Amino acid sequence: MSSFGVVLDACVLIPASLRDTLLRAAEQGIYRLHWSELILDEVSRNLVKRDMASFEDAQDLTNIMRQFFASATVRNFESLVPCMTNEEKDRHVLAVAVVSRSQVIVTSNIQDFPDSALAPFGIETQTPDEFLTRIFDLYPKRLVKVLTEQAQDLVAPPMSVQEVLEELTIHAPEFVGIISSYF
Repeated sequence: MSSFGVVLDACVLIPASLRDTLLRAAEQGIYRLHWSELILDEVSRNLVKRDMASFEDAQDLTNIMRQFFASATVRNFESLVPCMTNEEKDRHVLAVAVVSRSQVIVTSNIQDFPDSALAPFGIETQTPDEFLTRIFDLYPKRLVKVLTEQAQDLVAPPMSVQEVLEELTIHAPEFVGIISSYF
């Protein structure tokens, strides 16, 4: 298991193709995954709010995520939240990163995590595109395997690797541009 800790913000766990790729990369041991109940609750709420899932389906999804990644859930971070100086609604995310000793927060909301709030803890933010591109530089064969298996496992509807990459282009265009040549 990697000692490289990463907190996935709720916003990167909502799009299905991106969530699947990020979680499969964690499953491959590329990084040590972290989140909190607050982050998973936010995922569930937003899936329902955006009509991407029913309440029951959203709950089922986050329950499966909890079970499959049982060691990912960070607890006892709440006392740090008031000390965080980033965007108020995302202070819990930074507190989770501090308690889990993560190096990176993967988020689409980079502006909510200014360097001045992160620097004291040695944490940085990366967009999903930056993160996937950087881990691809380190583990190209593993990421090719992740995407191959992701496409093979999709049956309703079935998708080719190219179709998975097309969906990922929305969130990670640079990554898709680089990895596409491997397929």
